[in-house]
Amino acid sequence: MVTIFTGASVTCQDVLEGYVKKAFQLIAGHPALDLVNTLDWRFRKAGPEELLASYGDLLRFAGQSGLLKPGQIRQLQGTAGVWALKGCIELRESIAEIFYGRTPPAAALKTLERLIQAARNGQQLRWRERRLTWTWKGIDANLPLWALAMSASDLLSSGDVHRVRACDNPECRWLFLDTSKNHTRRWCDMKLCGNRMKARRFKALRKASPIDGLAEA
Repeated sequence: MVTIFTGASVTCQDVLEGYVKKAFQLIAGHPALDLVNTLDWRFRKAGPEELLASYGDLLRFAGQSGLLKPGQIRQLQGTAGVWALKGCIELRESIAEIFYGRTPPAAALKTLERLIQAARNGQQLRWRERRLTWTWKGIDANLPLWALAMSASDLLSSGDVHRVRACDNPECRWLFLDTSKNHTRRWCDMKLCGNRMKARRFKALRKASPIDGLAEA
């Protein structure tokens, strides 16, 4: 799976710093699974690609996922979020261990418990629009981590956990919620991994066909 460029304008500062900001491909159907997918090409022999290389990347991800509002992100820009980023990587890898393994490791569950409890401590109960609602206590560098931890808690304690699938591309294996009618979705994205794997299989079949071999001779 690969990232794509956004259609957003690029500032002079972006050019001077030698990069163009990239959009995250949010194909999973749930922020907690999209978080796992931020370690791109996780199973590639040449090694994975880290998409959350900075706190700024984490803020962009939280914003594009709809977990944080634009105003919250603006207030957090320029914040030293080293520990929040570290916590998100821990959260991501704990979720990954649960879905890529057969039995959730005790260490992964402990990490999830710690991070989810910390997120709950960052919330407060308020009466709004004639009902009780949980809100964040304030603007904190850990806000994207807390939002992702609560998102993971919601998924892992729901029935949707049984609909989580991995892409059939062995080098990709991005996670997603299979909401297809017959629960037969195989690819993270048909236009990318689906077409790529079909082309690879077709090429292998042509190589193995003796008729094709004679035709090419």
